[in-house]
Amino acid sequence: MKLELIATATFGLEAVVKREIQNLGYKIIKTEDGKVTYMGDERAIVRSNLWLRSADRVLLKMAEFNALEFEELFQQTRAVPWEQLIPIDGKFTVTCTTVKSKLHSEPAIQKIVKKAIVEKLREFYAVDQFEETGALYTVKATLLKDRVTLTVDTSGAGLHKRGYRVEDVAAPIKETLAAAMVQLSFWNKDRILVDPCCGSGTIPIEAALIGRNIAPGLNRTFASQEWEFIDENLWKEEKKAAYDAIDYDCDLQIYGSDINKRAVNAAKANAEEAGVDDCITFAKFDVAKLKPVGENGIIVTNPPYGERIGEKEDIEKIYAAYNRFFAENPDWSLFMITTDKEAEQPVMGRPANRRRKLYNGRLEVCYYQFHGEKRPKVVE
Repeated sequence: MKLELIATATFGLEAVVKREIQNLGYKIIKTEDGKVTYMGDERAIVRSNLWLRSADRVLLKMAEFNALEFEELFQQTRAVPWEQLIPIDGKFTVTCTTVKSKLHSEPAIQKIVKKAIVEKLREFYAVDQFEETGALYTVKATLLKDRVTLTVDTSGAGLHKRGYRVEDVAAPIKETLAAAMVQLSFWNKDRILVDPCCGSGTIPIEAALIGRNIAPGLNRTFASQEWEFIDENLWKEEKKAAYDAIDYDCDLQIYGSDINKRAVNAAKANAEEAGVDDCITFAKFDVAKLKPVGENGIIVTNPPYGERIGEKEDIEKIYAAYNRFFAENPDWSLFMITTDKEAEQPVMGRPANRRRKLYNGRLEVCYYQFHGEKRPKVVE
């Protein structure tokens, strides 16, 4: 069955998510702020949830229409073939957002959409009451400039919840953002990667998952796993294929360090839970003593910043350490996010090769990309 799917994304990561979807073999319909719409089928729901590293959720699009009055909203919602998705015992809830629309009362919109779906299912199943003891279907009505989009969440918990975070520290970076940072650095498994401010280890762990080709959703469950709409054999087949795709033989050189011993212990525990503890070296280490562990490596990092947990003096010490390190090792590259919009001079003494606006939670951050000098090719 042809389905229209939407992968939601944090602002600034749409291009990364689009590339991930294309790599899975699906056709992109359009890319907008915060979402990528594409065509797929039931298997695409399974594969997308298992493999998308930087998306927040995968939504099944049910309908899209204009509505200026509540009666329009009710009738067009009722016209959707909900019975093809929600069984007689299905449990469903309705959430809503509305922006710049005539229908601006979210509680009223939720009530109307819920009532329309109930009436459609009541008519189809010829019952008056629904037990709602089965699988969960979270319906979302999104209104933007009077345009209504009805979707159902296939993911359940956000895709950033990989299942490996058993220990935490203050202000952790989301797994989806960490994965995007690694992918935007164009790091490959043959290159050294270092995070000198690793916290609970999210960036090194996501790099290891990428390097070993481990599906980020392999060790968690999803809302759509319980849906009758999707054959359970699809989940078994795709999970088996994901396990078979893991590259256990690659030799990764990934290093994470932090001045906080508790953070390092948390990183080790999380890496072990993720199954990548054997390919990441963690250590308690002061960034001021940072030294290269090889040539032509990259640093991908989320250092502390003032709005978060860092003090100004500590941040200045980190910047000074980076400035010294990259002056001595010009073939290394730096990829760093921070709220500091004037970090280029103190960190590198030059403009970044590229700056990208992203969000770490609700904080607007700048993703600085400093490319190292290319080493001359050795002619034999």
